Amino acid sequence: MIGAIIGDMVGSLYESENIKDKRFFFLTRYSLPTDDSIMTIAISRALFDFVGTPIDSAEREKELYDACEKYMVLYGKKYPDVGYGGRFMKWLKDPKRKPYESYGNGSAMRVSPVGWFCDSLEDTLKVAKITALPSHNHPEGIKGAQAIAAGIYLLRTGKTKEEVKQYISSTFGYDLDRTIDEIRPTYTFHVSCQRSVPEAIIAFLEGTSYEDVVRNAVSIGGDSDTIACMAGALAEAIYPIPEEIRNSAADNISRYHLITNSDFVYYNSVVMPKKAGDLAGQSFELWA
Repeated sequence: MIGAIIGDMVGSLYESENIKDKRFFFLTRYSLPTDDSIMTIAISRALFDFVGTPIDSAEREKELYDACEKYMVLYGKKYPDVGYGGRFMKWLKDPKRKPYESYGNGSAMRVSPVGWFCDSLEDTLKVAKITALPSHNHPEGIKGAQAIAAGIYLLRTGKTKEEVKQYISSTFGYDLDRTIDEIRPTYTFHVSCQRSVPEAIIAFLEGTSYEDVVRNAVSIGGDSDTIACMAGALAEAIYPIPEEIRNSAADNISRYHLITNSDFVYYNSVVMPKKAGDLAGQSFELWA
């Protein structure tokens, strides 16, 4: 989750002016959260209401769906100017809002908290689908969310990169046999899950550290903040995020003024206890 938010912040500087190179300023004072981060937090808050409560009935699934919609609207209205797509903004403002068959990557950019929520792959896929459905109910929108959430779950439960690659390729039909160097020269801006989720996964698969994964993601261009958000979410499951990067991100978010430490309650109380070894002890606190 924090890996997703930091990836979003890094990529935010390069979305409108793509850089086709891994050599760039990683975090600057102008690197701020976008809609990717805000909606990630919204989903985490919805899930936090269900901690310790199994989603094991149609009634509970509906309650979670309603909670996701509630928090997305709450956070969307609280932070209205962070780069939402036009259709999503219309959805936020419509009191009779309904899913609009989107296959955009908005479902996948916000799903990372789900990868840490469930205790089985089956439940991870189910909950990821629920978080997508309020807006992104197209099959491709659901697939994108499920692929990222499943990847996180499999990684944090001990699966290797190769095992994750094989599972995602066979389950969702994504071509993950390309390389970043092959993708980079001709890749352009795409917001669909099918044209951005596989690229984010490849950026992760080729990376050798958290920072390297995010650099891979940004370097291909396109929807840089969202691709780096998704890739960073996967990277966090196996790579520690260096303290200086976490501190720089916390400093930037603190200057953003509106996001508070309470918005990271899910991360610090649900995600952190599931981390071990080099990944443990990486709580996220904003400056006072």
